[in-house]
Formats: sequence, structure tokens, C-alpha cells
Amino acid sequence: MTEATYPPGRPRGTVHSGPATARAVNVLAPNPSPMTLDGTNTWIVSEPGSGLAVVIEPGPLDEGHLRNVVRTAEEAGQRIALTLLTHGHPDHAEGAGRFAELTGTEVRALDPALRLGSEGLATGDVITVGGLEMRVVPTPGHTADSLSFHLPADRAVLTGDTVLGRGTTMVAHPDGRLGDYLDSLRRLRSLTVDDGVRTVLPGHGPVLEDAQGAVEFYLAHRAGRLAQIETAVEAGHRTAQEVVAHVYADVDRSLWPAAELSVRAQLDYLDEHGLI
Repeated sequence: MTEATYPPGRPRGTVHSGPATARAVNVLAPNPSPMTLDGTNTWIVSEPGSGLAVVIEPGPLDEGHLRNVVRTAEEAGQRIALTLLTHGHPDHAEGAGRFAELTGTEVRALDPALRLGSEGLATGDVITVGGLEMRVVPTPGHTADSLSFHLPADRAVLTGDTVLGRGTTMVAHPDGRLGDYLDSLRRLRSLTVDDGVRTVLPGHGPVLEDAQGAVEFYLAHRAGRLAQIETAVEAGHRTAQEVVAHVYADVDRSLWPAAELSVRAQLDYLDEHGLI
């Protein structure tokens, strides 16, 4: 989900398919909506000069899009050797089975139900294909199975829905948990401070060139929302629906159902910590 807020320096334009870093190329899926922004970013990632590529997020079950991803790789002289998922929401993963048929690849994910093949993904895994190196970073919170992929050579991280290119994301209660999400944001911040990550390659929206600024914005935004929700509860707004109407009054009503999921996650967090 996205709200009408932007981190400092965040681009606001339309997202286009094409190269984003030396190793990552975006193929934008044709599924724009208030929830998916411009559409799902399907990432083709490869080492320069390599004939092998990895695809992250095949996206929705859209035959034209899936074939376009394959064609884009082939036009670059590459064969897709592996498919990865950041999490299981349909706008990211629904096309994975068909994409596996088109490419003959395994699909690796944290959730065993999403995997096609013998291997999953786990914290600390290093993906190596055709000279490419990516590291698996656990980032639960948006969903329990959310992962990010650190691309050290490009000083970049592919974040799925954990950090978006525009606006902020929802915590998908009850599967998503706010405490986990805050820990994940701090983990991403550590990548920017300790590992030199500068660029966010999100699952939706434009590329972010100030990774640290974006993560700091997310942390500050979430702290601000928590304070607003705590105040709303103290003022007598007890149900999630009441809190949404009070706190998210400036957000498009089409996003209120998603906001309610985040509010439920925040109410649980405040209750667990004895703050309400």
C-alpha cells in the first residue's frame, strides 16, 4: 500500500522498464493500481557480460508480461537460470509457476508452498549465478515470509514490498507483524551504514538513490503513525475502523482496507508493549 508521503529526494515520476544499475534491469508489469503503484517491478539481475540471469518477482499471471521478461533477457543474450520471490503476494508471485514452465527454472522462496524445486531460501544464503552474487536478507513484517536481496557489487538492495519507491507499505496483519517490520527496517539501515548500500530497487515504484534516507524516513513515519494511533485510542477510538477514519483521513479511501491491516498490526504492537 502507498500513502501520500515521500522521503526526501524521492522521485515522483512514472516508472519505466529498463536498466537501473549495472546489474539490474526492470521489466514493469501491466498491473497498475492504488496498491501496486505503477505496477510490479520484475527484476532481471545478471553479472555484466554473463549469459545467465536471475529473475526476481515474475509478477502477476499475465502471459504477455511473462513472455516479455523472457524476451528482454534473450535480447540481452541471456538465459534465465533461476527465479526468486521476495514474498508470496499474488502481484509478485502468481505468475511464478507459468514463468517456471516458460524458462525451465526452479523457483526459490522462503515459504515452502511457493517453491518449485528442491531448494528454498534462508537467512545468510548467497545466490551465485554466472558470476553474480546476491545475499538473502530476512525482512519479515510486511508479511512473515518477506525477504530482500543484497546486491553488493551495485551497492543495492532489492526490497520487494518492505520499502517501496513511492509512499509507504502496509503491515499485512495478522501475517505481518509491526515488531518484525521495525526490526527489518533497522536491518536495512545497517546495510546502508555498514555495507555501503546506496540504492533501493523496490517491488513497486521508482528506484531510490538514497537508501539510507528512505529507510530513515520509513522508521520516522512508522514512529509517527504509532504515536497518532496511541493518541487516537486515548481519545476513545477503540476499533481499527475508528482509528483508520481518524488517523488516515488524509489517505485515499480506496486504501483504507489496507490501512486497517496496518492499524491492527500497530494496535497489537502497542498492546504487546503495554502502551494502550
